[in-house]
Amino acid sequence: MLERFSLEGKVALVTGASSGLGAAFAVGLAQAGADVVICARRADRLAQTAREVQTTGRRCLAVEADVTSVEDCERVVATTVQQLGAVDILINNAGVAAVVPATREEPGVFRHVIDVNLMGCYWMAQACGRVMRPGSSILNISSIVALTSVGLPQAAYVASKAAIIGLTRDLAQQWTGRKGIRVNALAPGFFPSEMEEGYAPGFLDRQVERIPVGRLGDPHELVGAAVFLSSPAASYITGVVLPVDGGLLTS
Repeated sequence: MLERFSLEGKVALVTGASSGLGAAFAVGLAQAGADVVICARRADRLAQTAREVQTTGRRCLAVEADVTSVEDCERVVATTVQQLGAVDILINNAGVAAVVPATREEPGVFRHVIDVNLMGCYWMAQACGRVMRPGSSILNISSIVALTSVGLPQAAYVASKAAIIGLTRDLAQQWTGRKGIRVNALAPGFFPSEMEEGYAPGFLDRQVERIPVGRLGDPHELVGAAVFLSSPAASYITGVVLPVDGGLLTS
């Protein structure tokens, strides 16, 4: 049974892997046996993640890229196939947030959030979907805010993360039967990340009061769910959204 959770022999691509949860995904997939390709806009931070991945003994390829660029997404995938032979797993993690009241949000800010979170997710999935073999897995990172309100003015972020759930369902319907590619989504609750640095004082404390587990999540708890959904152990799971939120949705 434990072998079904192994990613040995797989090649995983993680976007937004220069820090935070993206870096944790990259290291966790490597610990599960995968060789890993990481991409993000910050080359210096990517190098740090690559060193962490390499300590696991797995190969790691770092590629500077902007997921809002179709050409960059296609280049990352082509480079992955050329140097590592395949793309078996995609973790669509790259994302940005904006906390702005709706009446004051500038059009450029709204468009940027949608461009990175939704369009970037689609362009990378599209590029991978063209080369992935049967048995491959795509995991899109949505958010608990797509399923419940947390009291923040972040229309662009919520819209993008809700749209990712619809995109996940549609790609699963298109690709699982025809291509053998499973497509699922994670909806993380509150985890330590760069996005949380912009929260007002006391906001996270109020959210913790709503969480039955009574604390923020540890990145390893989210990575475990990602490894499971990417592994053969989840071979009969596609088109689902898995909340990893400490029970927040029950409050």
